[in-house]
Parts: sequence; C-alpha cells; structure tokens
Amino acid sequence: MKILVAEDEPLMLMAIEAKLRNEGFEVIGTQDGRQALKSLESIVPDLIITDILMPYTSGLELISIVKSGQNKKIPIIVLSGLGQEDTVMEAFQLGADDFITKPFNPTELSVRVKRLLKIPTGTTKKNK
Repeated sequence: MKILVAEDEPLMLMAIEAKLRNEGFEVIGTQDGRQALKSLESIVPDLIITDILMPYTSGLELISIVKSGQNKKIPIIVLSGLGQEDTVMEAFQLGADDFITKPFNPTELSVRVKRLLKIPTGTTKKNK
C-alpha cells in the first residue's frame, strides 16, 4: 500500500518514512504541499499524511484540493503542532480523517494509519 507524506521538516519526514517502510508500506515523501500535489498527478496513494504549515501549498490547501477532486476518498491524516486546534478543526471541515499532534509516538502513527486502511493492528503488510 502506498502512503504519500507531505512534511517540510526533514528529520520528521525521515522518521515517518522509516517507521512506515518498516511496517511494509511504500512511502512517497515530499517536502511541501506543492510537491505532494505534483506526486498525485502520477500516483494514487492509499493514504495521505500531511503537515499543516508548509511552504508553497499548505496542508489545508492540499486537503481541500484532494477532497474536492477525483481522489476524495483517500483518507488523510493531519500532523499539527500544539496550539493549532482551530486549524485542526478547519482541516476536519475540509475533509481530513484524523490528526496527530506533534511531537508524536511513531507507534501511534502506525496504529492510526492501519486503522484508516482497515489493516488489523499488530500485523504488518509486506508489499515486496
């Protein structure tokens, strides 16, 4: 299963990619919303994880574009820093499916990803 990750903090992006790849997912990492939208021209991921505050195209814009287009059924997990409750509510109104407050536990991310993809927790899905 493919997961598209939009995160502008390089260390956070690397940590997310490593955790999800270790769980057997194919991960496409992008450093901003514009790169994520470009990736969506050639791939259809099973899930999108996006930060909210990013250069060029914000996570909110990404959610809005995805949920108003042909890929509107793709689940989206929003990453947000503490104190962004209003922005998280806006993300839900735009169609986000879940959110995780940064910093977060990588295992929690894995559990939430599997829940949205309807993969039983405690299992890994290897796609090699």
